[in-house]
Amino acid sequence: MTSDLLLVLVVGAALTFDFTNGFHDTANVVATSISTRALPPRVAITIAAILNFVGAFLSLKVAATIASGIVDAHLITLQVVFAGLVGAILWNLLTWWFGLPSSSSHALIGGVVGSMIVAHGFSAVDGAGLVGKVIAPALVAPLLAFFVAGLGILCSYRIVGRLRPGPVTRGYRLGQIASGSLLALAHGTNDAQKTMGIITLALVAHHSLPSVDPDVPTWVIVSSASAIALGTYTGGSRIIRTMGSKIIKMDAAQGFAAQGSGAAVILAATHVGFPLSTTHVISGGVVGAGAAKRLSAVRWGVAGNMAVAWVLTLPAAGATGAVAYGISAAAGGGTAGPLVVCAILLIAVGFFIRARQTPPPLAAEAL
Repeated sequence: MTSDLLLVLVVGAALTFDFTNGFHDTANVVATSISTRALPPRVAITIAAILNFVGAFLSLKVAATIASGIVDAHLITLQVVFAGLVGAILWNLLTWWFGLPSSSSHALIGGVVGSMIVAHGFSAVDGAGLVGKVIAPALVAPLLAFFVAGLGILCSYRIVGRLRPGPVTRGYRLGQIASGSLLALAHGTNDAQKTMGIITLALVAHHSLPSVDPDVPTWVIVSSASAIALGTYTGGSRIIRTMGSKIIKMDAAQGFAAQGSGAAVILAATHVGFPLSTTHVISGGVVGAGAAKRLSAVRWGVAGNMAVAWVLTLPAAGATGAVAYGISAAAGGGTAGPLVVCAILLIAVGFFIRARQTPPPLAAEAL
C-alpha cells in the first residue's frame, strides 16, 4: 500500500515537471513567431500546445533512452526518481523566474543522475550512455543549428535581396507559421518522451514493468502529452522576451531560418533516441540567424548568460536531486521522506517568492 502511494506521488511529480517543462519551453516554440509578428501571442501558443500534444505520440525512442540508457534500471527506486524530479522542478522554476532559457531536459537527467549517485554510487550511472546520448549531443546540436540557420539566412538574403521588402516579409511570416508548427511538433516529440521515460522508470521500480526493455503504457503517453500541452498553453512570458528580442532583433527571414533549423535538428535527434535540449537547439538557431547577418546584431552578453545557465544545469540539478534524496532517505522509508522533501520545497519557494516581491529598503522608504 505504501509503495502504491509513493508511486502516485512520483507520477504526480513527473507530470508536474512535464507541466513546468511546457511553460518553461513555450518560448522555444513561439518566441520567434511572436517577435516578428507572424502570429499573435495567444494564437501562436495555442498552436504550439496542440502540436506539442500531437508530437508526443510520434516516437518512443527518447523515452526508451531515459528509461534504460542512462542509469541502471535494476537499481532504480521510487525515492531516487522522486528526488531527481524535485531537482529538475526546482531548477526549472528558478531559471523561469529569472527568465533564463535553460534546459529542462538536462535538469531532469541531472536530477535523476545526482540522486542515483547518492543512493547507489557512480557505478549505477551508465557513463558511456550519459556522455554519448546526453553530453555530446548537448555540445553538437546547438552548433549544428547555429550553422544551419546561418547558412539558411545567407541563402535567403541572396535570393530575396533585391525584391521589395513588403512582400518578402509577408511571405516569410507565412513561412514561419509552417516552420513554427514543425518546431512545436518536434518539441512535443522529444520533450514529452522524457517524462514518459521517467514514469516508466518509476513503474519499473514499482515492479509494474520489467526492467529489461519495458514498454511505455498508453496512459503514460496520454498523460505526459496532456501535461506538456497544458504547460505550453500556460506559457512563459519572461523567457519569451529573452528568446524573442533580447538575443537579437529578429526579422521574419531570421525567424524562419531559426525555427526551420531547430526543427530539423530536433527531429533528427529524436529519430535516433537522443534526449536533446530543445532550448539549446533553438537558441543556437536564433544566434546563428543573427550572426550571419552581422556579428554585432547578436547581444553576446545575453547569449553568454544563457550559456552559463546551460553549463550549470546538469551539475546544479544533480546537486539538488542529491540533496533531495539525502533528506528523503534521512526522513525514513515509504512516503515519509518524499513528503518531507515536498514540505521543505514548498517553504523554500514561498520564502523566495516573498523575498522577490518585497521592495528593497531604499525603495520602501522612497514610497
